Amino acid sequence: MFVHWETFYYIFILMTHMRSYCCWSVNNFLMTGPKAYLIYSSSVAAGAQTGIEECKHQFAWDRWNCPERALQLSTHSSLRSANREAAFVHAISSAGVMYTLTRNCSLGDFDNCGCDDSRNGQRGGHGWLWGGCSDNVGFGEAISKQFVDALETGQDARAAMNLHNNEAGRKAVKGTMQKTCKCHGVSGSCTTQTCWLQLPEFREVGNYLKEKYHRAVKVDLLRGAGNSAASRGAIAETFSSISRKELVHLEDSPDYCLENRTLGLPGTEGRECLKKGKGLSKSERRSCKRLCGECGLAVEERKTELVSSCNCKFHWCCAVKCEQCRKTVTKYFCVKKGGQWGRNESATSRRKNLRLRKRH
Repeated sequence: MFVHWETFYYIFILMTHMRSYCCWSVNNFLMTGPKAYLIYSSSVAAGAQTGIEECKHQFAWDRWNCPERALQLSTHSSLRSANREAAFVHAISSAGVMYTLTRNCSLGDFDNCGCDDSRNGQRGGHGWLWGGCSDNVGFGEAISKQFVDALETGQDARAAMNLHNNEAGRKAVKGTMQKTCKCHGVSGSCTTQTCWLQLPEFREVGNYLKEKYHRAVKVDLLRGAGNSAASRGAIAETFSSISRKELVHLEDSPDYCLENRTLGLPGTEGRECLKKGKGLSKSERRSCKRLCGECGLAVEERKTELVSSCNCKFHWCCAVKCEQCRKTVTKYFCVKKGGQWGRNESATSRRKNLRLRKRH
């Protein structure tokens, strides 16, 4: 089966930028497409959204934090990039679509799909057999590939890179599947086990791909490689030599410190960072240094008062009354060096001028 690349492109772009409007737009657009794909369109859109949300979570405290402009997957975009961040966007989006299709298949949302019991009864290892209801990743992989890979119609290096990273995303879903087992035996003994494969939390897939992002392979191709048969052959040979589980990129990434409106990069000035708190991750603990210090910016402390409902009590009958609790929280932001000092200096000058006026 084949579906035009615009199907996934419109699902992705409309869903991303106009969530409240996307369902109408996607459904009406897909009415012109293959009827078979109508039953999968909502899952594809939901899967793409899952990928976007995970991207934003994984890079929340990085200089590049998955901005909206980065979500243009098509190689037809004049602002397309071929760096490791673009590689991650393709992989996590592809993974999100496959993951959601697989999950919805196992939940019985599709009439033509259910559990994967193809290996049931076969010996999987010492003391256990395949059984139960494995999540049908084969179905999710096949349908997601039709949607996502159809976005790439070119045969150049960028298209090859995107297709490779799409596949890496699908491999990530399969590679993070978790084996779950149930014991069988007399009086609760575990003489044999029946095991099946389940999808993990999608966060596990995101963590897996973030590690792959840090180890992404840069592919060096000869300058001027065109779209001739010889060039396409060289490109295919180069990419085929790299494991499909690895992310690949063609270009180095900028440092993302400075704003670049042309590329849709906001820079790190004004970004919030974390300095204190319990249970902070490594990236959160390093966020002020990474976002501010290494970008030549200072860290400014700001205190904010939060008001929330608290000490709520039920009163007969029938109301809940709450108190208003106020809490002062401290947040930290990246600012230009001298900005905070300048404000303090101006405040000091105002106090001096006020004292001088009182004397006179």
